[in-house]
Amino acid sequence: MRRRDFFSLLGGAAAWPLAARAQQLTAAPTIGFLTIGLATQMLFVDGFRRGLKEVGFVEGQNVNIEYRSAENDYDRLPSLVDEFIRQHVAVIFANSSTPAALAAKAATTAIPIVFTVGVDPVKYGLVASLARPGGNITGVTFLTSELATKQLEVAHLLLPNASAIGVLVNPKNQYAETDIKNIQDMALRLKKKILVLKVDADRDFDAAFATFVHQGARVLIVPGDSFFYSERETLTALAALYSLPAIYAQREFADRGGFMSYGANIAEANRLAGGYVGRILKGEKAADLPVQQVTKLEFVINLKTAKALGLDIPPSLLARADEVIE
Repeated sequence: MRRRDFFSLLGGAAAWPLAARAQQLTAAPTIGFLTIGLATQMLFVDGFRRGLKEVGFVEGQNVNIEYRSAENDYDRLPSLVDEFIRQHVAVIFANSSTPAALAAKAATTAIPIVFTVGVDPVKYGLVASLARPGGNITGVTFLTSELATKQLEVAHLLLPNASAIGVLVNPKNQYAETDIKNIQDMALRLKKKILVLKVDADRDFDAAFATFVHQGARVLIVPGDSFFYSERETLTALAALYSLPAIYAQREFADRGGFMSYGANIAEANRLAGGYVGRILKGEKAADLPVQQVTKLEFVINLKTAKALGLDIPPSLLARADEVIE
């Protein structure tokens, strides 16, 4: 008997399990996944899915995920959160973005919120304390905002005779000014000239790199920022085009051909956040889940890029690397 005839013979009996499965999926809880950059940043999504799976939730089987991206337009965040509220999502996940987390918190006290952010969430008003976040919100922090000065130290070790160092910042980033101040304070101690350029649109990147080179920057610092992360392919390509060594905050830049990276593992932060979302879906309260901190920092050097730039990495710097890409 042909397969088609077999299912025709079963008729309604065969259709019932399919209908039941569709109904089960429809009844599954829905997570609202909110990001500043492209929603298809698979590193972030994959880490989040791994965390969900570890506590028993698999997208498309017993949980649904609605993805929304502000496409680097911070003003869109409140309307995207409103969409989630209208859809009655079970949990909102604010992906690696303080503005996204703040927008979600401002919009609802009823829907649980889990965040990953690169700042102190107490200082920025997201939670009452790390141990007892309170309210309907908790998450994971990786403190990217404190790493810019460390990147400057690495730049100094790499090129101790460089008189000028470029710094690219996103003026829409809430802790950009803190980064600039910290870098300038460190630069005074190291007797370095700092060239700061503010860029919040991809169309301005090329002109910024040209300006850095024209003003004598020998190395570039790119602090952690969701917008910069979403444009990592453009930034690493321009750094190569202008022969400007750049030090980034996430290892994915080095994986893409960037010169160096020094920062937290955001994929790990999202895995932890996925676990928290799953625990909330199982009935735990966000207020009872302490904010977790990703404390391990990764220092990655791309030797292939270093050779293309004609740079010799000091042995002392190589010895500090967690990974060397050859």
